[in-house]
Amino acid sequence: MTRQRGFALLAGLMTVVALVCATIFVGVGALGDSEDRAGGAGAGSSDQAAASGSGAGGRGRTPAGSAAPASAGAWVGTWAAAPAGIEPGVPRGHVGRSLRNVVHTSIGGTAARITLSNLFSRQALLIGHASVAVADSHQDAGALPGTMRSVTFGKRTSVVVPPGGNVISDPVRLQVPSDTDLLVTVHTPAPGGPVTYHPRALRTSYTALGDRTRDLGGDAYIERAPVWRYLAAVDVLNRQARGSVVVIGDSITDGIGSSYDADRRWTDTLADRLRGSGLGVLNAGISGNRVLRQSLAAGKGPSGLSRFGRDVLGQAGTKAVFVELGINDIIRRPQETDPDLIVAGLKDLTRQGHARGLRVVGSTLMPFGGNSRHTEELEAVRDRVNDAIRSGEVFDRTVDFDRLLRDPYAPDRLRPHYDSGDGLHPSDAGYAAMGRFVDLGDLVGTEPARL
Repeated sequence: MTRQRGFALLAGLMTVVALVCATIFVGVGALGDSEDRAGGAGAGSSDQAAASGSGAGGRGRTPAGSAAPASAGAWVGTWAAAPAGIEPGVPRGHVGRSLRNVVHTSIGGTAARITLSNLFSRQALLIGHASVAVADSHQDAGALPGTMRSVTFGKRTSVVVPPGGNVISDPVRLQVPSDTDLLVTVHTPAPGGPVTYHPRALRTSYTALGDRTRDLGGDAYIERAPVWRYLAAVDVLNRQARGSVVVIGDSITDGIGSSYDADRRWTDTLADRLRGSGLGVLNAGISGNRVLRQSLAAGKGPSGLSRFGRDVLGQAGTKAVFVELGINDIIRRPQETDPDLIVAGLKDLTRQGHARGLRVVGSTLMPFGGNSRHTEELEAVRDRVNDAIRSGEVFDRTVDFDRLLRDPYAPDRLRPHYDSGDGLHPSDAGYAAMGRFVDLGDLVGTEPARL
């Protein structure tokens, strides 16, 4: 009876918060690129609290338009996933369920905090309880004994995430290893509207009935899903850390074509190489993402231009940026056949990074001649974009993934060994080659960004 009364009070609180938030919320259905950029690190009252260091953890983000230099400080991102759209088939959310997201760390620390996103919902989201733990194995939803921790928000075990906004948790004392799996679980006891998610996780996450946030074992988690729900970032406390490299990209950064549940994206190889350097690696790739246009309905995310402030500059301790975007502008309908517009968009990303004193590294667009969408006209657009990137006028440093992976006997195609089979996405071997090919000095060198 007491438990029911408690949830009734929480539901009442959620209704009040929803009414207040509704007066300031800009409808997601009408979200345009300019509106999304104005949101910076995310809309909603929770971000205001974070900026002041109060409320739910206080990440202290610097607005995207500020020229203040980036600083790692004590908190640094170890994992991230860019919100990409609305999960289909669950318009009211996963009511009465526990959602256990499985994520892989890049850098370790002595404490952790999580960011939960309600970006694409018009309704407030009630989180009844949340927890974080180190995974016991790579095969199930069980937690390593002794590592389960409850997560609080402003010292409360429950929190309301406003529509279109996010919340950052209080610090959780936990020894977080690098290169390991974490279990981040949330219980959603009431309807919360559409679920903000990342659809192409390439990792198995789990769902259980009821509040199972504190379960050490994984027996109750009988439903599996290849997505991440609500979780947008995990930061760790590491006073020796130098910061994080944030990679904004499309399906090639998301890792499509690599082995499932194996962490073989090219950014995983990069994280392995940077381990011990004090740098985390955050993957902000969204499959199907474009520089210039958004595709929210299809779960391919806001445009790269509009989400840069939130998904890159909004991360904890961003030290350098890597841009791998542009091929979807060419091959996805409506196709952009003016290479100058794509190049201008990429230059705009660099300008956004420079406004924060960040070095911006970018890659050429890779071959897609073996893909069904390839035409000679589109190939000419790719070539002209790559010519501009190689000129050195787009990014501070250029990584030529095109020359690395293309077949020397058919330069518009991937090498057979590097092709996952669709003529567009690399294989495990291709992704490993990409991660090894990046010059670490381009990311961590002392030469300042061009302002």
